[in-house]
Order: sequence, then structure tokens, then C-alpha cells
Amino acid sequence: MTEEHHRSRVPIAGEQASVSMGVSDTHPDADRVQTELLKKATPAQRIALMCSLSRTVIELSRRALSRANPGMNQPELDLLFVELHYGAGLACRLHRQLQERRR
Repeated sequence: MTEEHHRSRVPIAGEQASVSMGVSDTHPDADRVQTELLKKATPAQRIALMCSLSRTVIELSRRALSRANPGMNQPELDLLFVELHYGAGLACRLHRQLQERRR
């Protein structure tokens, strides 16, 4: 197993997670503080952070799609989001299902 692969994989129970992700603009002292805070966080706090980050990423993605496609309406933007993030096959199935509901 290469060093790069080892750093990027999810640790097995009992293993120490490696926080080194390569290039970072975070100062090493700030990185250590963030790591310590995450280690001290409860599982519920970690899940809340994960959900918050996921919500933010989704909102930013949707906003970027809207800005890049000003002529699209919301349902079209929603399908584009699904296509880009989950694949064209799922977007097509969703589109067909939505059309069937409207009938």
C-alpha cells in the first residue's frame, strides 16, 4: 500500500486517523487546535458538524448552478444538480417520475 493511499483511507477501528491531507492553507497551530477540538467532540457534535458542512456545500453548489444557468427554472436546476452529483441515469429516472406525477 502506498503512503498516499494510506493517508487517504478511512482508519480501521483502533487505528489513529491521519489528518494530513496534502496541501493546506491552514496554519499548523490552527490545524492542531481544530484536530484537538474534533477529538474532544461528542459523536453528536461531530455529526452536527458534518451535517452543517454538507448543507453548506449543497447550498454553495446550488447557488453556483443557478448563477451559471440564469435561464433555467428551479425544477430544471434541481434536475441538473441531481445529474451532476448523482449521475445522468438517476436524473433521467427522476425526470420521468416527476412527469408521471404531473399527469
